[in-house]
Amino acid sequence: MAAVLVLLLAGCGSTGTAPSSKESQSKMNMQEAADKADVILDETFAAIKPPVQWTHTYSMPGDCYVDRDRSVMTIISAERRASFLGVLERHWKGKGYKFVAASQNGLAANFETQDGFQLEVLIGTTGQAHLSVTTPCVEKSEVAPSTSKPNGPDYSKQKLPAPNVKSTFWSSDAPLSS
Repeated sequence: MAAVLVLLLAGCGSTGTAPSSKESQSKMNMQEAADKADVILDETFAAIKPPVQWTHTYSMPGDCYVDRDRSVMTIISAERRASFLGVLERHWKGKGYKFVAASQNGLAANFETQDGFQLEVLIGTTGQAHLSVTTPCVEKSEVAPSTSKPNGPDYSKQKLPAPNVKSTFWSSDAPLSS
């Protein structure tokens, strides 16, 4: 989990200086940006077929940005991790989001929206996927918790357990047929 936080915080520093963030900053406050981050995450999870169970993890308002984070409680087997990332990549590219970077091991990827929202997916060694959206720097305001309802237990106010939901597809160790 510490690696997720480090990656999230590493991505936060650049969001306030992104060229596209000035336009976003003049048009929305932190709550509006957090709401948009929730929509991005809601749409992303709706694109995952078969669906996975997820929970809220972090929602960290900064000086001028907000992080909205969700963790997948469905076990993503080693054999299905590339497929899971492929689903996200196709969805995000289909929305016009720009690919920014991927980890050398292929278990993390970063994308950016046209208006400076930073998206990240990271799959941990236990097969737990973490998705986050960091907003660009916007006008300071109060930020309410997300109103999106997890499709399983909500672990946002407690220690996140290892993924514990089995899926006949995502948790399978059978190779995908080509």
